[in-house]
Amino acid sequence: MSGQPRFVSPFQRPQCLAAAAAAPAGKPTFTHPGKAILAGGIAGGIEICITFPTEYVKTQLQLDEKANPPKYKGVGDCVKQTVNSHGVRGLYRGLSSLLYGSIPKAAVRFGVFEFLSNKMRDESGKLDSKRGFFCGLSAGVAEAVVVVCPMETVKVKFIHDQTSANPKYRGFFHGVREIIRTEGLKGTYQGLTATVLKQGSNQAIRFYVMTSLRNWYKGDDPNKSINPLITGSFGAVAGAASVFGNTPLDVIKTRMQGLDAHKYKSTLDCAVKIMKHEGPKAFYKGTVPRLGRVCMDVAIVFIIYEEVVKILNVVWKTD
Repeated sequence: MSGQPRFVSPFQRPQCLAAAAAAPAGKPTFTHPGKAILAGGIAGGIEICITFPTEYVKTQLQLDEKANPPKYKGVGDCVKQTVNSHGVRGLYRGLSSLLYGSIPKAAVRFGVFEFLSNKMRDESGKLDSKRGFFCGLSAGVAEAVVVVCPMETVKVKFIHDQTSANPKYRGFFHGVREIIRTEGLKGTYQGLTATVLKQGSNQAIRFYVMTSLRNWYKGDDPNKSINPLITGSFGAVAGAASVFGNTPLDVIKTRMQGLDAHKYKSTLDCAVKIMKHEGPKAFYKGTVPRLGRVCMDVAIVFIIYEEVVKILNVVWKTD
């Protein structure tokens, strides 16, 4: 009898499958928030150095109001004028403010996401899409308040300052010092509401899409590894979804943080004035450069993040 195959009734199969899932080999793995913070910071720093020129062009186009009239005819013209006036280095004006902020921004984002998702995964280690959306939303709000709003305000002021006849900011620390001296700490928190809305929706959309795609790819095995190229492809799709979903909020945020922010009484007032004076198309200014940057940004960040976590799992035991 021992050599014959053992019959398992349909009523016994669920228990057998449950036992197999509970076996040590199938034990779900979770990313420690400490590893997420470190890996996120590294990924954020590398990514911004690669993609900043597209961020610069996007910001210039969003600040280029129709009423002035427009200074730039499009993406190519913006790049051409910037290089002609300031050289290639001009495309990196304001990089320091983003570099100093991108590391803690990504660290906060992934740290908060992993902390919350670890508590919301089911017994098999799976995080469903709705919970992924909530975790992403929370991560986006956290990074907006702690890092993104002051960082973005300084960055936008730096880039806008370059269009002046006599730029007044000589560097990152000088710029921060001048902003705080003349406007107080509040000067680095312009457009907070718009930033929270933008970052919250950004990360909610991105993590929702990433979670959905990962769950689809992994099927019933939450510990199934994903090739970096596939991770990058999923990240690019998530990035594109967030661009089409919240570029209007990004335009409003940029206007609220520019040197002409005093023209707007509030986030709502800014939105109303853009609609009144420039029309609905103005809410999608900078979409093309933002689409290129964000897709590349999200793809790079997720690839680097996942690979750094793999390395940390080897050298940093947290189980």
